[in-house]
Amino acid sequence: MLIDQLKNKHPLDNFELLARQVVEGYFAGMHQSPFHGFSVEFAEHRLYNKGESTKHIDWKLYAKTDKLYVKRYDEETNLRCHIIIDNSASMHYPESDNSAIEKLNKIGFSAVAAASLMNLLKRQRDAVGLSIYSDTYEYYSPEKSSVRHHRRLLDQLEKLIKNPEKHQTDTYTFLHEIAENIHRRSLIFLFTDMFQADKQKEELFEALRHLKYNKHEVILFHTYDGETESSFDFDNTPKKFIDIETGDEINLYVNAVKKAYREKIENYFQELKLTCMQYQIDYVPVDINKGFYEVLSAYMIKRQSFK
Repeated sequence: MLIDQLKNKHPLDNFELLARQVVEGYFAGMHQSPFHGFSVEFAEHRLYNKGESTKHIDWKLYAKTDKLYVKRYDEETNLRCHIIIDNSASMHYPESDNSAIEKLNKIGFSAVAAASLMNLLKRQRDAVGLSIYSDTYEYYSPEKSSVRHHRRLLDQLEKLIKNPEKHQTDTYTFLHEIAENIHRRSLIFLFTDMFQADKQKEELFEALRHLKYNKHEVILFHTYDGETESSFDFDNTPKKFIDIETGDEINLYVNAVKKAYREKIENYFQELKLTCMQYQIDYVPVDINKGFYEVLSAYMIKRQSFK
């Protein structure tokens, strides 16, 4: 697993290097990928189609892969992408200083995943923007592709994990604002744990639908800690559970509620999936304990179909 490969290297000391290592590790594991063996070059090529001109075939690459690839041009690869990150208090669970790749909480995972996506976008000369929200619209930057712009966005992602501030949020409120800011058709990535009060559920779904405005393509990365938030895997000693955002507390024995909890969370995940299907949003549940494969694969698949 990629996380195992990156352990003990203190990669969070260099956020840009970490993102590159995540991407290179991803491609190294894609044994069936047409990009296997030339991950640095993939953004510059596409498969040759029989009958088209041969003057742009990369013969050096043919010698390495025994396959015909044509060099891409800027207009073929240009894409506008916008990354949205929920920075609410619940995204700072589980408690962590995010000092190492194997100890990331949800916000740390989202920041590293976003940086890794940016690394891919940079290689392909695609424009990328960033929005961060909690109880306010914390940060917004429109889509650009310059090196200075990428560095600025990486700095913002580093701040998320090195200077955490925990806030409540109404996700739907700021998703509406963000949707209004993205004017040109874009590929949108949203990292959030989707934890909202039941009474706000309809408003949240309506905000997701608003993100489809102007024919945007949307990938929802439903970010969660599988061990505790999904499996509810705690020992059966008396425990106090505290809502990170509201401060509400409850004392209980885990085994008394584990079955009902698992059923409820499974039903919620299924409801999210069906709602996203209804709104033509790609729903990708992402367990932070299982690495970045799902995130990068979702991007690669969507990019191939984005016209």
